[in-house]
Order: sequence, then structure tokens, then C-alpha cells
Amino acid sequence: MKKIKTNFKGLFIIKGKKFLDKRGFFRELLTEKIIKKKLVFHVVSKTKKNFLRGLHLQLNKGQGKYISVVKGKIFDVAVDCRKKSVTYGKYYKVILSEKNCTSIYMPPGFAHGFVGLDSENIVVYHCTNYRDKKSETGIKWNDKEINIKWPVKKPKISIKDSKNISFKNFTNL
Repeated sequence: MKKIKTNFKGLFIIKGKKFLDKRGFFRELLTEKIIKKKLVFHVVSKTKKNFLRGLHLQLNKGQGKYISVVKGKIFDVAVDCRKKSVTYGKYYKVILSEKNCTSIYMPPGFAHGFVGLDSENIVVYHCTNYRDKKSETGIKWNDKEINIKWPVKKPKISIKDSKNISFKNFTNL
């Protein structure tokens, strides 16, 4: 596994390894010694093509997130919401897929979202903190200030995500 730094403090990419044979493949998803983080909460989501999840974050009990795709392909986005960061309000985007064996780690203070690009997308999350429903918030996926260039022009979103706030309103929290 190879750790690749980005221009965002604490955010990095992991290029994994996949071993193929006649049975199929064996893939390394995560090695804690490479990311040097304790991950305590592990979840999985299944997302259909053109559905967008996000942009989600927790205010009081922030979560670092290690994201991998075990089936399909997603356009993944991390928005820096750490008010004292030099990259505050900027986003990092990456394609994660079962084929490219790429994962992303974002530290606490980033909003996370993605859109499914294949018919079926299975995403695994490993988090540094447990979910705290009272601490959850979301930023609009199409916020003009952040201006994310999504590959899907009219994604499908949940009712909950349709109520997410603007980045400007987030800044005023």
C-alpha cells in the first residue's frame, strides 16, 4: 500500500494492492499502521447510479473517515470545513473504485459526499469516532460558494440531504 499526500493538511490517498488469480481477487483495504489512526466505527453503504450522498459532517464529535469502494465506482468529495485551515472552503475530489484500489482518508472537520457512477456501488467507511446524530449537519451538494464540479448534473438526493444548509450558513454556526 502506498500513502499519497495532498495539499490538504491531514488528507491523503491510499493506493492499495489487488492480487488476482483464477478464483477472483484478494485486496488490501486498510492498514492502520500506514494511516496512523485508530478507527472504531465501521459501516457500509450501497448506492445506486446517479444518487448523491452528502455533504455530511459532525460538528461536535468530528469523524476522521477512511473511504473505500469494494464494488462499483464513485466520485468522492471532501470539503475542508476547518475554519482555521488554509484550505477552508476548498474541496478535494477523487474517483474511488474496485478497479483502481484507491481509498481516501479525511481528518475530522471535512464534509464528505459522493455520487455513484456504476449501477451498484458498495462503499466501506472506517471512522475515528462513532456517529453522533445530534452533532450531524450537512452542506448543500450544489453550494455555489464551494462550486464542486460533479460529473452528474442532476443527481438524485434524499429528502434529508435536500434540507442541507449553504456553506455560508455553515460558516455562521
